[in-house]
Amino acid sequence: MIIWCPVPKLFYIWTRDLHLYFGLFVSPFVLLFAVSVFFLNHGRTPVNGTTTTQVAVDDLQVPFGIEEAEGMERVRRAQEILKQVGVTGEVNFIRYIPNEHRLVIPVVKPGVETTIDLNVEARTATVTRRETTTWEVLSYLHRSPGPHNAAIRGNWFWTRAWQWLADMTVYLVLFLSMSGIYLWAVLRAERKVGLVLLLAGAVSFGGIVYAVIA
Repeated sequence: MIIWCPVPKLFYIWTRDLHLYFGLFVSPFVLLFAVSVFFLNHGRTPVNGTTTTQVAVDDLQVPFGIEEAEGMERVRRAQEILKQVGVTGEVNFIRYIPNEHRLVIPVVKPGVETTIDLNVEARTATVTRRETTTWEVLSYLHRSPGPHNAAIRGNWFWTRAWQWLADMTVYLVLFLSMSGIYLWAVLRAERKVGLVLLLAGAVSFGGIVYAVIA
């Protein structure tokens, strides 16, 4: 196999090695996103059953002004309730029911979905906990943190950490794509086959996009 390299050989070697090692490093993340897309795309029914439990909690210390607060400030005050009832995770949103002085707080993390129904006046809460299936966990990781409720998104440390890892996956996949094209370009023996496949992929992608938007 003949290698034609118009740039310094050291650049080629570095690119080849980084392509290999970054590819190995990012492969678990790419696999997770690839597998989870089947659940999202086909709406698969979870194979395993789920367990739901409900607990009532009394005599809570309700943060002052939680009913009037909005956005991230309300989330921060709601997190004080989470600590008292022993719940951790990402606060999805907070539904306020003013005429009943109630706050409904859904909290999500991989494997568990929890809903806290807080009665502000009575200082009581009903905590409903549901264990999620493996498919649901994969789906959650694929969609998280997501664009919804951007004003409060990332209020749990591990959601922010996952966001950083998801961004890293995108950057590394971009690098692997660009470096892969470069490594293919410098291998003369693979030029024709690679060019045919590249054009076939571009035509297929363009045809699908045209069919969708036409």
